[in-house]
Amino acid sequence: MTTRRTFLKQAACAAASAIAAPEILAAGDTGQPLIVPKGDGLKITGTFLDEISHDIPHQNWGEKEWDRDFRYMKSIGIDTVIVIRSGYRKFITYPSPYLLKKGCYMPSVDLIDMFLRLAQEYGMKFWFGLYDSGKYWDTGDLSQEIEDNKYVIDEVWKMYGEKYTSFGGWYISGEISRKTKGAIEAFHAMGKQCKDVSGGLPTFISPWIDGKKAIMGTGKLTNDQAVSVAEHEREWNEIFDGIHDVVDACAFQDGHIDYDELDAFFSVNKRLADKYGMQCWTNAETFDRDMPINFLPIKFDKLRMKLEAAKRCGYDKAITFEFSHFMSPQSAYLQAGHLFDRYKEYFGI
Repeated sequence: MTTRRTFLKQAACAAASAIAAPEILAAGDTGQPLIVPKGDGLKITGTFLDEISHDIPHQNWGEKEWDRDFRYMKSIGIDTVIVIRSGYRKFITYPSPYLLKKGCYMPSVDLIDMFLRLAQEYGMKFWFGLYDSGKYWDTGDLSQEIEDNKYVIDEVWKMYGEKYTSFGGWYISGEISRKTKGAIEAFHAMGKQCKDVSGGLPTFISPWIDGKKAIMGTGKLTNDQAVSVAEHEREWNEIFDGIHDVVDACAFQDGHIDYDELDAFFSVNKRLADKYGMQCWTNAETFDRDMPINFLPIKFDKLRMKLEAAKRCGYDKAITFEFSHFMSPQSAYLQAGHLFDRYKEYFGI
């Protein structure tokens, strides 16, 4: 006879079995075939590491979580990791003698050393992002970035550059767009110092296109002074002309223009990069700029369309901002793991 007690016991056992033995699906085995061609985009092979968070929540990972994330990155073909900034205002990623004397806070762990070790273990190249004092965001003046990074570049190379073969390059972290005062001089000065101190290791920048979605901090829904394709080409031709001897690649952020504008702007970017002998990368943003909430993982089809445009236009590499928050299965955002799965299905990984 089934009593209330035996019924509850049987139900609990059944639930425990269901939890202990979930159905395991192979990669891409969802039973929902795609109605678009698979793998027709440029694969993401690089990601920023946003450990000095500015406008997205900190995930408070230790080395165990970072090690797991590097394995997830490696599993989809990521071979390049870029610390997006080595410090922002008073928070820093490593015990910088110069920045600590300026009043920055001592970090609890040396993140640069950890990232370099993990990159070396997983066969990746690590690119060091320069320090961001915040003065540019306050005043529009880049001179303080040049001054601070004179010391940061030298000390970082002495502390890590000769120690780790995974140290592969430099990211000049100032996020600029058109008509930024002093941009050519600042990027040239910092790029030249990076190359001089490291024996010519490559450098790159990741500016933004002043498109219709370039609205952060304006209070507007769209940018009513969005740049035209012709203006974008003219202005960036001038900038590339002034920095191409010390900047090896440019990865424009792809989220500030609409999806039907991708080919027009991407074609200009590729043409300019080719003209000046630079690599043309795309910063394929994996967060969604179309949402009223900042910032959530992007809808897969939006990412797919951007990667397909990059492939059509002959781009050299796709990196993203950024895997750990917006694509990782262990992200604080549940949607990020789903984006990881959809990405793997599309590329047959």
